[in-house]
Amino acid sequence: MPIVFLSPSTQDWNPYVTGSGSEEYHMNQLTDALIPYLQANAIRYERNDPDGTAADAIRQGNSGNYDFYLALHSNASPEALAGRVRGIIVFYYPGSAKGFRAAELIAEELRAVYPNPELVTTRPTTSLGEVRRPSAPSVLVEIGYHDNYDDAVWIENSRDEIAAALARALTEYFEVPFIEPSEPFRAVVRLNYGTLNLRERPESGAPIIADLPNGGEVMVYGAWEGWYVVYWRDYAGYAAAAYIDRE
Repeated sequence: MPIVFLSPSTQDWNPYVTGSGSEEYHMNQLTDALIPYLQANAIRYERNDPDGTAADAIRQGNSGNYDFYLALHSNASPEALAGRVRGIIVFYYPGSAKGFRAAELIAEELRAVYPNPELVTTRPTTSLGEVRRPSAPSVLVEIGYHDNYDDAVWIENSRDEIAAALARALTEYFEVPFIEPSEPFRAVVRLNYGTLNLRERPESGAPIIADLPNGGEVMVYGAWEGWYVVYWRDYAGYAAAAYIDRE
């Protein structure tokens, strides 16, 4: 299954106009909200070090075999326009078809939750390190303007909606169904013989990524049309729910 590198902003010097915290704080809060959605959709993840820099995050992201690099930031207006600009910008690297596709999917989903959807745009760039330097397809999302009161309040009050929108875009990007998070539970594989297939997608013909043994203990993070989202050892995928019993 896919694995995403998450890089919320490490810029603790950028305050929100509401006085509620910094860009680093709010983007890490958003990432916390995103993680249950990723788990429910069998999308594995790693996360940057909040005490590091953007350069550290890029090095960390390039040290692993990630399928996608997602940087989450909030924006600030030029001094002459301080507090008067709103909107979301999704940056991607020009010439990267995968980056462009991901940016368009993310923008489309964010338009559904942002109060001014016409202000959600995509933009190619070669100037942002977290777009230019990752070895995986990458996108940097500037989620609103933290010096604009309305945007700052929206970010603070819409964390789950933003996280869900990002997760929906990622499931579309990886071509798997979107599953709402539920309370994870421990379960056991129950078979009369053989092993249970753990698959890349909830389809009987999807590639098999692991064989789950009878009696194997797993964690279930979601359910979709007769399939469970199952985590077993270092694997995450989909297995037929009929052969898995909740402990």
